[in-house]
Amino acid sequence: MGKNIGFISTRFAGTDGVTLEANKWAEVLEKAGHECFWFAGELDKDPEKSFHVSEGHFQDEQNKKINDSVFGKKMRKASVTEKIHALRALLKVNIYEFIGQFNIDLIIAENVLTIPLHIPLGIALTEVIAETQIPTIAHHHDFHWERVRFSVNAVDDYLNMAFPPCLANIEHVVINSAAQEELAHRTGISSTVIPNVLDFENPPIVDMEKSRECLESFGLNPEDVIILQPTRIVQRKGIEHAINLVKELGDPRYKLVISHEAGDEGFEYAEWLTDYARSLGVELHLFATQVGDPWKKLDPEEKRYSLWDVYPYANFVTYPSLYEGFGNAFLEAIYFKKPLLVNRYAIFVRDIEPKGFDLVVMDGFLTKKEVRKVREILESEKRRGEMVSCNYEIAKRHYSYEFLRRRVNFLLTNFFGTDL
Repeated sequence: MGKNIGFISTRFAGTDGVTLEANKWAEVLEKAGHECFWFAGELDKDPEKSFHVSEGHFQDEQNKKINDSVFGKKMRKASVTEKIHALRALLKVNIYEFIGQFNIDLIIAENVLTIPLHIPLGIALTEVIAETQIPTIAHHHDFHWERVRFSVNAVDDYLNMAFPPCLANIEHVVINSAAQEELAHRTGISSTVIPNVLDFENPPIVDMEKSRECLESFGLNPEDVIILQPTRIVQRKGIEHAINLVKELGDPRYKLVISHEAGDEGFEYAEWLTDYARSLGVELHLFATQVGDPWKKLDPEEKRYSLWDVYPYANFVTYPSLYEGFGNAFLEAIYFKKPLLVNRYAIFVRDIEPKGFDLVVMDGFLTKKEVRKVREILESEKRRGEMVSCNYEIAKRHYSYEFLRRRVNFLLTNFFGTDL
């Protein structure tokens, strides 16, 4: 019997990792006969299945004032506590309305009970879950203890209560084994590891014409050799290493393309990268403003490009991240059968590298050896073909929708005693 499943977060829009993974979960659940509904402060979903509450966005003005008052400080004023609870009360009413309007049987909390970007929403949702005993999956992408910016705060009471909450009717899901261990160590909460996935049973459907138009609209052409950095422009992505790679390759045909936007963590890094690339003579293209979520159903008349239109013409993918909770872009490159350079960030070393992928791997810095390997791959079609085919088969075994379906099926069986 199909269930009505309510996804709750601060935002389900754009190409951030939380939104993309929630969309994949929804796709798997809907194929199994369930209906999915959405609650957030920013939404680009079907309006008939959406419950939009602008105060639920992490960039809502009231919430930003609260965050400014409690992070980087050890003392909280009583007036700030009152603001937190006023917003909590408003959001709690809205969550109850959402559950009632769509007859929600199961909540999937996407990172909203994990990272405290919106404390009132986390508290409100925790209280609703406790009061209703509604079955809940808390899908955790990155915890507050993993981010330096939250280490000094005046809200330890709320972090202990709701980020994440320890309640009997919540099944906790993390995206890597280190998070599973740390969650258990810090809170005593057990969890299931479900890594990020892609539909490896069904290779991507590529519209080469649209992809070519996408390239040309940004001043590129099919003759260019495109090195793609398919991430947001934030410092932990290590994008300067990609610039150094293109410089060392030393061929004017090689163009570095960054697919996502800056903004979540400021624009200074993007400005520095632009200046750095210019100083090294590296041609840098920022797709930013026009690249959308590949899972969003676009109006056929809407001439907008998605991430899926950027990948087909990429010749090589760079992923020199310093830290990742898992690594969506890693899987996407393999899904589109692109060779890639990866920095050995901690979760890659622990959870991904042992699977045996064929990659160019750097260990914190780029050496001539890695540059030589990249050049050889770019110049040998045979080497590229062997590399990407091997990687696709490994990913199909470990990171497919079928793997996700089996894991979520296990969680639903715990709640309802029936299969997906």
